[in-house]
Amino acid sequence: MFKAYKYRVYPTSEQKDLLVKSFGCARWFYNYALNLTSQTYQDTGKGLSRNDIIKLLPELKKEYEWLKEPPSQVLQQVALDLSSAFLNFFERRAKYPNFKKKHKKQSIRFPQGFKLDGEYLSLPKLKEVYCKVSRLPQGKLKSVTVSMTPTGQFYASCLYDDGVERPSPLTSLNKGEIKAIGIDCGLTHFAITSDGSKHGNPKYYRKYEEKLAKKQKQLSRKQKGSSNRNKARIKVAKVHEKITRCREDFLHKLSRNLVDKNQVIIVENLAVNNMVKNHKLAKSISDAGWGIFCTMLKYKAEWEGKTYIEVDRFFPSSKTCNVCLNQVGSLLLDVRFWDCPKCLTQNIDRDINAAKNIKDEGLRILAGGHLATASGVRVRPSKGTAFARR
Repeated sequence: MFKAYKYRVYPTSEQKDLLVKSFGCARWFYNYALNLTSQTYQDTGKGLSRNDIIKLLPELKKEYEWLKEPPSQVLQQVALDLSSAFLNFFERRAKYPNFKKKHKKQSIRFPQGFKLDGEYLSLPKLKEVYCKVSRLPQGKLKSVTVSMTPTGQFYASCLYDDGVERPSPLTSLNKGEIKAIGIDCGLTHFAITSDGSKHGNPKYYRKYEEKLAKKQKQLSRKQKGSSNRNKARIKVAKVHEKITRCREDFLHKLSRNLVDKNQVIIVENLAVNNMVKNHKLAKSISDAGWGIFCTMLKYKAEWEGKTYIEVDRFFPSSKTCNVCLNQVGSLLLDVRFWDCPKCLTQNIDRDINAAKNIKDEGLRILAGGHLATASGVRVRPSKGTAFARR
C-alpha cells in the first residue's frame, strides 16, 4: 500500500538556487511541450506521446544550455506529468491542461537516486538536504516530490510502499457488528451526523478576511516589478497559507475521528463546482472545504479497510421524513424545522433528519445495490422532469 509523507526541508542557499532553477526549467519545458502538443494536434489531428516529448530534450539542451543545470530525470518526469494530464482530460476526469505559472506552487519529482537517512534527504545534484522528519516511514521509498510554496517554503513529499496489501472493505451488511454513520455537510454547522452530533464550522477564511484584505490593499499600491511588491505578495501568500493550514488541520482531525469510530461512512455526493456558482454562498462553500473533507474520509477509510459510500446528490434527504419516509413537496432553505403531515412528527431538525436519511440510504445501497432507495424508486429524475434538489 502506498503512503506519502510530507516533510519540511531546509536547503542551503546554493541548494535553494538549484531548486529554483529546476522549478523554472521544469515549468518552461512543461509549457513548451503543452504548446507543441496542442499545435501538433491542430495541424495533424494527432498529439505527442510521452516518448515523443522526451526525445525533444537532447536538441533543446543544445539550444538552451540552462536546461542542463537541473537533474535530467526531473525533465523526463515532466513528460510523464503532461501525458497523465492529457489522459485525465480524455477520460473526462479533468479539464484541458493549463500552462504553469511562475508565482504559484512549484514542484519537481525525482523517481530515483534519492535516500532518506535520519534527518537528511539525499537528492541528485543537490546532495544532502536537511529534512525535518516528524514521522519515521516504513517500507521502500518510491519517489520524492519537492515543492515550493508561494511564500518560499520547501517541502518534500516522500512516497513509500510499505509492502502491506490494502485491507478489503466490508462486503456484507451485519447490523449487529457494523457501526455506520451518515454525514450531512452544511454551512451553519460543518458536519451533522446521524447520531445527532453537530460539528461547528470554524470559517477560517471569514476569520482572516479582514487581515487578508489589508495585505491585498498594500499589495495593490506597490509598483509592478519592484522588490517591495514582491515582499507584499509574500505577505498576502502567508495569510492564504495560514487559512489553508488551519482548515486542513480541522478537516484532518474531524475525518480521523469519524473514521476511527465507525466502520461504514456515508456521505452525500455533492457537486461543489456547481454549488459555488451561487454568488451568495460561493465564498462560504469554498471556505468550508467539503470536497477535501470527503476525499480525506475516503482514503482514510480505505487505509483502515472500512467502507465509504456516497449517496446520489439528487436523493431528497432533507424533504423525506426519517420516521415514515413521507416526502414533502418543497422545503425552503430557511426552514430548519418542519412537521410531517403524515406521521405527525413535530419539530423535525432538517439537518439531523437529512443525516439519518443519508445513513439509511447508504445501508440500503450496501445491502441491496443502488436500486434500493427510501421511496422504492430511482432517485435521479428522468429526462425533462423538473426536480428541486433536497
